[in-house]
Amino acid sequence: MLKLDFSKGDGLIPVVVQDVDTLQVLILAYMNEEALAETQACGEAVFYSRSRQKLWRKGETSGNRLDLVSITGDCDADAILLLARPRGPACHRGTTSCFGTDNAPGIGQLAALERTIAQRALEASTASYTARLLSEGPKRVAQKVGEEGVETALAGAAGSDDELLSEAADLFYHTLVLLKARGLSLNDVTKTLAERSNP
Repeated sequence: MLKLDFSKGDGLIPVVVQDVDTLQVLILAYMNEEALAETQACGEAVFYSRSRQKLWRKGETSGNRLDLVSITGDCDADAILLLARPRGPACHRGTTSCFGTDNAPGIGQLAALERTIAQRALEASTASYTARLLSEGPKRVAQKVGEEGVETALAGAAGSDDELLSEAADLFYHTLVLLKARGLSLNDVTKTLAERSNP
């Protein structure tokens, strides 16, 4: 059971909202006890607006909602980390994040690419290279991973840094497509890595 101390902030607790897949920080908002209860009940982020002095459901006018994945209190029980899956831009300016960037930082780009691949998978097979590749099945995608793996190895052994980076990017992309073709995800890979590091 989540126990939080709302008394420290005059009934409000700051909430850091993070994209569950990319780990990008999306927004900083506030909750009172009622907003927290409503969030837990409906499965979407509901905050307390300090300027309007009332509850507001994220995306109630824009449709850009934040689907709740988990809520964790910090060590002092006076702040919340809310992991969410966004349905559209989190910022009212139309950007992914309120913190000045529209792109997930660092390795979060892989999760963003994985989302794009999932969107392409829903398209007709002629709509994009990704959709065409997925329509050809896992064996064809696996063949592409093999080709890109060899090209990455050759670039690593004798190519320039730019060649290696380009081939490695192709390898990562095709590996994500293969995972999608097999019904697996980047999170499945990171879970495997975590299991290996904690025998």
